[in-house]
Amino acid sequence: MADVPYVTEQDFQQEVLDSTVPVMVDFTAVWCGPCKMVAPIVEQLHTEWQGKVKVVKCDADQNPNVLMKYGIMGIPTIMMFKGGQVAERVTGYQPKDKLVSKMSQHI
Repeated sequence: MADVPYVTEQDFQQEVLDSTVPVMVDFTAVWCGPCKMVAPIVEQLHTEWQGKVKVVKCDADQNPNVLMKYGIMGIPTIMMFKGGQVAERVTGYQPKDKLVSKMSQHI
């Protein structure tokens, strides 16, 4: 399984907001238990949606300004960005089928 790339405050605009394809961002942290539970699902989607959706992670501890900008109060938070705008937002662990049903409508 391919490693999901990380974005930072420095490249968030370029990698996420300016992307020509939808971008799913997993806001996560290494110490977060539910984040570890959702990580394999995010990795699967990264592989399955290759070419249709860019899937990236954003470390919550290292990028607090991004979290503040989008009002993220809890992690994991997974957001789908389309055309530079938030199209969908899910907070907390979700099973793969629920996550896919919410996110895939924006592909």
